[in-house]
Amino acid sequence: MTDPAGENGPDRETPGSPAPQQPRQPEPADRPRPADQPGPVQADRPVYADRVYRSTMGVIGGVLLLAVALWLIVDAVVYGTGRTPWVALSAALLFVPLVAAYTLRPVVRADQERLTVRNPLRTVVAPWATVESLRSGYSVELFAGGGKYQIWAVPVSLRQRKRATTRAARAAAEDPYAGRDDRGSALRPGARRSAVAGAPDPTRAWSDQVVDTLRETAERNAGRPEAAGEVSATWCWWIIVPAAVGLVALVTLIATG
Repeated sequence: MTDPAGENGPDRETPGSPAPQQPRQPEPADRPRPADQPGPVQADRPVYADRVYRSTMGVIGGVLLLAVALWLIVDAVVYGTGRTPWVALSAALLFVPLVAAYTLRPVVRADQERLTVRNPLRTVVAPWATVESLRSGYSVELFAGGGKYQIWAVPVSLRQRKRATTRAARAAAEDPYAGRDDRGSALRPGARRSAVAGAPDPTRAWSDQVVDTLRETAERNAGRPEAAGEVSATWCWWIIVPAAVGLVALVTLIATG
């Protein structure tokens, strides 16, 4: 027997019929998440790769000098007579560490927290917050923490700078707007409108390009909390001590010979 129309309307439940589903309330956006539930990915600052600078010609020259010194020392030790082998070993103890220190050791490493300058006889670590400026004159200099430090790994070549100036003048003559932006304003030195980001600029010397890059890195990372700290300078005793011992031994052998 059927129910009359309207007796079992949409608001009445019949036995065995499923209960109507309630609409789901949206969760508030600021509701705290459990500790084990990952939240949305936060946009962080871009991550830049570490930059390392060193003189290629210095490394090549150092390898050649060490090869020649090793050949002369071995020849003197094997075929020398009298005090010659001892003089050769003393000279090796003096000159080999110094040649390696002034040719192979210098390097500059820049990451997001600090600038590390490895000079021949000491290492300077300057957090970006302490870097005051970098200057490229007759040599590259770092001003940080109230001190001035030479950067041996980036030598300044006046000949290379002169060639770069000639190329810049030639490029400016061919394209007067090459050094200006779309509004006609002059760009900063080294920022050419047609240059590819990260590519070498033939109108700038290599040392000047490195200084520009380090300045930009310092400005970008100086505000990071992990970039704070103090400048530290440590001497490279593993080079100084053998060289001093070799000098004393060489002077003693020559004086008593």
